[in-house]
Amino acid sequence: MTNSSAIDQQKSQPRFHWKCKHTWRRSAKNTAWCLLGCSIGDFGTILFFQLSEISLPTLNIMILAIINGIITSIILETAILSKQMIISKAFRTAIGMSLISMVSMEVAMNTVDLILLSEAKLVWWILPFMLIAGFFTAWPYNYYRLKKYNIACH
Repeated sequence: MTNSSAIDQQKSQPRFHWKCKHTWRRSAKNTAWCLLGCSIGDFGTILFFQLSEISLPTLNIMILAIINGIITSIILETAILSKQMIISKAFRTAIGMSLISMVSMEVAMNTVDLILLSEAKLVWWILPFMLIAGFFTAWPYNYYRLKKYNIACH
């Protein structure tokens, strides 16, 4: 490809920007679904260890919570996507499109729990902080992915 044709091709492609209100709204919806799925597994795991009084180091509980949060998010997204495509494709799509978002969300949520409580524990006042941290950590990535590649889970 010649230098001028490469420049012409770049000019014909729309430039990425962070100013699209429609994409912010749509990516917020995608992020909220991801947050719901992640929270189910994450909070459920922490609550299980909290109520059962099984003694594990905080880091181990948080790693299990992150893993379970990712699993429940993939299950939820696969279920949602299975209404639009066959289940095997829905599963591959859920894993391929959202893994970075889920991992960042989970790490942010558990970091807030660790910083504010110094342990893996759920109390009523910590939940909003964990959810807000998870949402705002993943939201820009979801906007970027949607705007640049037009890839969304929901």
